Amino acid sequence: MSSKVSPVGIKRLEGIHYYVRDLERSRAFYTGKLDFAETWRSGPELEASGKQRSACFSAGNINIVCSTPVGEGGRAARFLAKHPDGVGTVVYEVEDIERTFALIEERGGTIIDDIQTSTDDGGTLKQFSITTPFGDCTFRFRQRAGYRALYPGAVAHTGGGSNRFGFEDIDHVTANFQTMKPMLLWCEHVLGFEKMWEVDFHTIDVDPTRKTGSGLKSIVMWDPPSGVRFANNEPARPFFKSSQINIFNEELRGDGVQHVAMTVKDILAAVKDLRAAGVSFMPTPGSYYDLLPERIQKSGIGKIDEDIEKLRELEVLIDGDHDHQYMLQIFLKESAGLYGDVNAGPFFYEIIQRKGSRGFGAGNFRALFESIEREQSKAGRA
Repeated sequence: MSSKVSPVGIKRLEGIHYYVRDLERSRAFYTGKLDFAETWRSGPELEASGKQRSACFSAGNINIVCSTPVGEGGRAARFLAKHPDGVGTVVYEVEDIERTFALIEERGGTIIDDIQTSTDDGGTLKQFSITTPFGDCTFRFRQRAGYRALYPGAVAHTGGGSNRFGFEDIDHVTANFQTMKPMLLWCEHVLGFEKMWEVDFHTIDVDPTRKTGSGLKSIVMWDPPSGVRFANNEPARPFFKSSQINIFNEELRGDGVQHVAMTVKDILAAVKDLRAAGVSFMPTPGSYYDLLPERIQKSGIGKIDEDIEKLRELEVLIDGDHDHQYMLQIFLKESAGLYGDVNAGPFFYEIIQRKGSRGFGAGNFRALFESIEREQSKAGRA
């Protein structure tokens, strides 16, 4: 699926726009648990016109905007009328917004609005949004030239944390689909993305006698100039209906963003301190670490810098391919589990530290899959 379509000029993935029913709960989570700073809030005029109240939580180069409805008729209210809490927009910064707009329009992308230009005492901001092949999630493209505010109508705010856990960037976004082929073709032919990585497996692979299980096919598309990566999952047979990808789609009531991966400087220190702060993670079985030395040798990594017993204690996953090139990762519990509220939705965060590897950890995919399968089963959802 190598793309012959030129990229649209993405510089980076700036952040996500997350629609929630309880903004105070989100504020407590991001500032109190993850130690993000609250950097922007929606001003009164924006709240009146947009019919939603928003706050931006920032750490490193990551911006998470959470919005909750104020009355009826706004985007947040429309999204939440159809779904539990979830990601409604992925925001990209681009080099030349007129060129991005022209290329997307020429290739048949569905543009929601013309380029909107805003100014403040620092400069200009130009932006526009498009629909995507997955549900009610849109993509927004922005070009900044000295513009100080995060977006028009945002009022600077100082509060919250100091990023003591060392969050840096959004590494990738992953979305779940009933069928992902339309998204793959759209990424290739509209955005100029290329296929980077793929894996497929099923939890019955290790025990064909099982009467239930969960499988997926995953393909990562990326924008080589910027390094932006967008992973795509679909359920796999047999037991398609009980696949956790399908369960996610049923719980979200449509295709949508499953998780966002955020990089940290030192994952072991971050996870130790996040656990102490009360953050809950997907559990990893001890058997994963019993088999880890053999997996590390078979993978070609050769050796790692970390102590396996420390990885076991913190339940951090490791995967890689060759020559001391690997990555460490862990997954927070789904929002519904974090908050004990089904309306918080099935979205979750991943924390990742890359040590040379650009991959996505096929072995860890399986470990995560089995972990989510156990959690869903405990909750009576599988």
